[in-house]
Amino acid sequence: MKDFIVRWASTTFAVLIATGVVPGITFENLGALLWAGLLLGILNAVVRPVLLVFSLPLIVLSLGLFIPIINALLLHFVGGGWIEGFHVDGFWSAFFGALVISAVSSVISHLFKEDRGVEVRVRNFSREEPPLPPGEMKRVEGRVIEHDDEREKK
Repeated sequence: MKDFIVRWASTTFAVLIATGVVPGITFENLGALLWAGLLLGILNAVVRPVLLVFSLPLIVLSLGLFIPIINALLLHFVGGGWIEGFHVDGFWSAFFGALVISAVSSVISHLFKEDRGVEVRVRNFSREEPPLPPGEMKRVEGRVIEHDDEREKK
């Protein structure tokens, strides 16, 4: 649930930024902005993957340049009268708005992304090797015997 709310908030904030930067994208009240962010997030999660699969030949031929057009079509769809108080005037407003929304959402999701990596600490009790300079890492091989989550449960 937390991930959903963070994505909704980041999409809504990105749409807010797009309304300030791109002429032709407007909202009348906060409720319209929140609903636009929610609908755009749902469309990006459900409809966009289907559109990407069906347009795969065009995406390959254009070397991925067709993806912003799909994003623009979804934004144009949201601003085309589905939500009262949120408007997108024309394809080019939707296109540039989709670029802004994609960029802002990427930055926000990068800032709130949780590190899902595994931290490995290696203790070297040998006195013969000099310490590594700061920032340097020593390559080691091994296997994980017990994960931190499993230790905390005990």
